[in-house]
Amino acid sequence: MSTLAETSALITGASSGIGRATAHALASRGADVTISARREERLQELAETLREEYGVDVLVHTADVTDDEQVADLVEAAAAEFGRLDTVVANAGLAREGSVEEMETDAFRQMMDVNCEGLFFTARESIPHLRETDGILVVLASMAGQYPRPGNPVYAATKWWARGFAKSLAGSVGSDGVGVTVVNPTEVRTEFGSEDDQASEDVLSPDEAAEPEDVAEAIAFAAEQEPPNVVQELDFYRRDKFEGW
Repeated sequence: MSTLAETSALITGASSGIGRATAHALASRGADVTISARREERLQELAETLREEYGVDVLVHTADVTDDEQVADLVEAAAAEFGRLDTVVANAGLAREGSVEEMETDAFRQMMDVNCEGLFFTARESIPHLRETDGILVVLASMAGQYPRPGNPVYAATKWWARGFAKSLAGSVGSDGVGVTVVNPTEVRTEFGSEDDQASEDVLSPDEAAEPEDVAEAIAFAAEQEPPNVVQELDFYRRDKFEGW
């Protein structure tokens, strides 16, 4: 299956979880990939695996998405390495636990910086390159950005922001041939939440949540869409998600 052959993809937050699985999904379809996160050792290990398993070219470029200059360098490096940029997966994100009255300011700012500013910086730098290829920006949002999440209002708010930004951006750049897709997963077994020692892969059993590879397949489906078509929004829920609601 080489539906993305001769294309180039950039994935943020690629060192684990959905980002890592997405790198596999896109590379398995023939895309050359730029993988980015802050943990270089993990990225190098992933890059070696992708090259061996799929025969694609891989660029490792560490970056902190909250730093606008690092994001600019990342996107330019990806475009320069492969001569084009067709798919950008804005996957980097985090959740910090706590009610509004209990949440420390640093935790609040960290979520806002990564989930909102990081997405903005990634989109801002990527759009000019995606315009040249009629490419697609895939934004990882969440079910928490669609329904109230009483247990973590701040995290939910960042995902409402991500969805609103992505949908309005889609309206802004769609006439230029750029696609924007929002993917909204429910619970996924990843390292998400590890900042508060509550990683979902440790808290949730396979019977309670999806695996990263499942969501990665949905992202790859969005990336495979050719102009003028685009998957505007893709909800990835368990079939029993609304039982008892």
